[in-house]
Amino acid sequence: MAAAANKTNDSPQPKEAYPAFDQINGEHPWQLAMPEGCVNYPVRELKAGKIAYFNFDLAKEMGLVHENHSPVMNPDLAKKLVKTFSLRIINEFDQTNNKQFKPSLVKPHPYMATRYLQLQHRNKQGKTSGDGRGIWNGTFEHKNKIWDISSRGTGVTALAPGAVEAGKPLQSGSTDFGYGCGLAEIDELYSAAIMAEIIHRRGIHTERVLTIIDIGNGMGIGVRAAQNLFRPAHLFVYLKQENHDALQRATDFVIRRQAKNRKWPFGVLAENRYDLMLDQVCSDFATFCARLEREYIFAWLDWDGDNVLLDAGIIDYGSIRQFGLRHDKYRYDDVERWSTNLNEQKQKARLIVQEFAQLIEFLKTKKKTPLAEFSKHPILQRFDSLFKEKLIDYFLFQVGLTKSQIDRLQDQHKDLVDRLYRTFENLEKTKATSEEEAVEDGVNTPALYNMRKLLAQLPHILQSHPDGAPAEDLRNLMLAEEVENPKSLTKYQQRKIEDFQRTYLEMILSCAGNGSRKTLLKTLEQRASIINREDRLTGNALIYIVQHIMDARKKGLEHHSVQKIIEELIYHQDTAPTLHRLPTVEPDNLPSKKAQQIMAEILDMVEECKESI
Repeated sequence: MAAAANKTNDSPQPKEAYPAFDQINGEHPWQLAMPEGCVNYPVRELKAGKIAYFNFDLAKEMGLVHENHSPVMNPDLAKKLVKTFSLRIINEFDQTNNKQFKPSLVKPHPYMATRYLQLQHRNKQGKTSGDGRGIWNGTFEHKNKIWDISSRGTGVTALAPGAVEAGKPLQSGSTDFGYGCGLAEIDELYSAAIMAEIIHRRGIHTERVLTIIDIGNGMGIGVRAAQNLFRPAHLFVYLKQENHDALQRATDFVIRRQAKNRKWPFGVLAENRYDLMLDQVCSDFATFCARLEREYIFAWLDWDGDNVLLDAGIIDYGSIRQFGLRHDKYRYDDVERWSTNLNEQKQKARLIVQEFAQLIEFLKTKKKTPLAEFSKHPILQRFDSLFKEKLIDYFLFQVGLTKSQIDRLQDQHKDLVDRLYRTFENLEKTKATSEEEAVEDGVNTPALYNMRKLLAQLPHILQSHPDGAPAEDLRNLMLAEEVENPKSLTKYQQRKIEDFQRTYLEMILSCAGNGSRKTLLKTLEQRASIINREDRLTGNALIYIVQHIMDARKKGLEHHSVQKIIEELIYHQDTAPTLHRLPTVEPDNLPSKKAQQIMAEILDMVEECKESI
């Protein structure tokens, strides 16, 4: 009997499924490097929640699941995700009121909320601000790449604007003070997951959503990941406080991370690492901002460096919108302040680079020079030059040209390219009205022309009109669909349209060289029609789509169907010019007739809102 007992005790225990997630346990190197840069919280498992979305592509890239894993949720994976990410901090309110939780549900390591600058706070030195409803779950390393992982909706921290305004600890879920709830609505998490993946597939640097956990009552926990989730605001906070030691440690931390991930071609051992960093930041932000402008993506950039990743990427999709037209006068109403607009993003990005110049000087001299004295710093001239170069590069890409064609035009026909872009931008910025209009979450002055539509169709038109189409015809093609009773074409507008078409034809001749103009136009037609696809997912469409998905879930639409609908929508919005045709949703890819019906309704919403904000 004794031998039998020993045999039972020595038998191997079954391995828990998905062990990679065990590395994500709250420990993050920032906690050790920057103890003054975080507030650490005990964290408990909620023991509740359903998986509302899981990004299989991202999980495979990170190494969290095997690359051959089926793209279908299973009970073991769902259980592991809930255990790892369905968390709530034990905050100051819980501790003050001596709330008791089962020890078995309390995680062994504290999770951090980080400190950084935020313009919502009265204190402009970052002494009260940072992660107000989020925690960092830790890091994960795979194939020599380090990923940051953080969650939002895990409870209100002492750094939330509402908690600071209240002057006392707040209970998670309380709505007595703005930005003081600590929770996240599941619709905003769905919106972030969908738009982030679409933008990522377009090659724009962004955070991505790994999973969404539905914790009930319309609330959820959203888990984001990127190889660097730090923001300029994480460094600017120490510049504002003139804390040289902390700033140096924080900056070196970022340089190590970027070097480890092979994002920056230098490390902390480089003697001139800070100068190299400034040059890299300048290049990253000029490129990023030019891309946002050409893609009509509104991101609320501002002096605090909060709503942007430190290596120039999108974070916090609550203030991100993709427009169908150049609605560059749109401003978001954030109750106490108005946002910037699309036209102002370049200046805000430039200001962030200027602050980095100030930061680097402080690191090198230990003396903080006023920001205004860096207004003529050589790095800003470099920013302006790079921004213009990248802006036109992206424009020519939208025209449908290949990289080699773009490089040749920029090198040999720069004056022609500049004229082409100036005429295009003039038409693009034309407004349908001089009146500012109220929209649901702000104000806007709508654009008159759909210039993406012109870029998509002009190569086809010129194949049958080799000398150019009538300006009136092009104007009718370009007019935004929302414009009612448009005025007659003025001589000024006719001249601008003719100027653009004439310059476009000059560009075609320059690119075709000794080759066939007709062949080039056919190539441009194929590429430009995909890059500038008309059925573009806008901010307004996304709001309606997510609400439609939420309503369907309430009526019993199963998780697998929701997951497939989201994946199909993301695929549908692909704009890679290497595609031979526009991606279309195949009904057979959806698991049920009900899912097919909902997908069809979603595509109708995309179509209906394709030119809106």
